[in-house]
Amino acid sequence: MKRLYLIALILVFPFLLNAQDTKWVFDKAHSEVKFIVSHMVISDVTGRFNDFDGTILTNGDNFENAKIDFTVQVKSINTDNEKRDGHLRSDDFFDAEKFPTMTFKSKSMKKSGKNKYKLVGDLTIRDVTKQVTLDVEYRGMVNDPWGNTKAGFRIKGKINRFDFGLKWNNLLESGGLIVGKDVEILCNIELNKQKS
Repeated sequence: MKRLYLIALILVFPFLLNAQDTKWVFDKAHSEVKFIVSHMVISDVTGRFNDFDGTILTNGDNFENAKIDFTVQVKSINTDNEKRDGHLRSDDFFDAEKFPTMTFKSKSMKKSGKNKYKLVGDLTIRDVTKQVTLDVEYRGMVNDPWGNTKAGFRIKGKINRFDFGLKWNNLLESGGLIVGKDVEILCNIELNKQKS
C-alpha cells in the first residue's frame, strides 16, 4: 500500500510543481487603480493610487484559479486635491504613516460567464483584513510588436469603508454623509507575461 502511495506521489508531483508555473507582472504604465465615493450625496469624487505592484501566477495562459498578490502604497493616493489627499493619508482614513500599504491576496478566481470571473480574496486596509468578491472582465491576450505577451482585465467591486476603519464621518443637515460609506473599486489592468 505504501509503495502504491509513493508511486502515485511521484507521478503527481511534477504536475503539482507546474500547476501555477506562469508568472505575470503588472504593466504599471498601462494599468490604473481607481476608486469612486459619493460626496455630499449629490456627486462623486474619483481618486487613484499611483504606486502599486504585484504578481500573478497561472497555469499556462489559463487565469482560472490564478494566484494573485497585489500591494498598493497608500501614500500614493491622488484625488487631484492636495488638502483632501493629506486628509485621506491621516488617521481619519488610511493612517498612511502607520499602515503604509494595502494588500490583496486571492483565494479563488472562478469563471462566471464568457470572459467573466468572480475573484475572491483577502483585502487588508489599515489593520483590518476582510474577504471581498470582485467582478473581473477578461479583455483578451495579444502579442505586442516587441515579442511580449500581454493580457488585459477590468476589475470592479464595492466595499464599505467603515468595515476597514476608514472612520471619518460628518453628517449634512439633511442627514446624508459628506463622504459616502460605500467605495467603488475600478481597476484597469494590463499584465506582461514573464519570459522563461
